[in-house]
Amino acid sequence: MKVREEVKIMLGSKCMTLTELARKMTEMSGKNYSQSLLSHKLANESLRYTEMKMICKILGYRIYIDIDEIRLGA
Repeated sequence: MKVREEVKIMLGSKCMTLTELARKMTEMSGKNYSQSLLSHKLANESLRYTEMKMICKILGYRIYIDIDEIRLGA
C-alpha cells in the first residue's frame, strides 16, 4: 500500500481532513505545512520519515518496523 493511501485511511478513521492535518503539523513543527504541500508530498511519495512520524503522532498511530533476517549458507 502506498503512503498516500495509508494516510487517507488514518485520516478517515479520525474524521480529519488533510487541511486539518497540515494545520496541526504546522503547529507541532513550526514549519509551514499547507494542504497543497502535504497533498503534493503524498502524491509524489516524497514524505520524509520524520514527517510520517509526526503524522502518526497527531493521529494516534505508531510505526513498527519488522526486520526479516536472511540466513546465507544454510
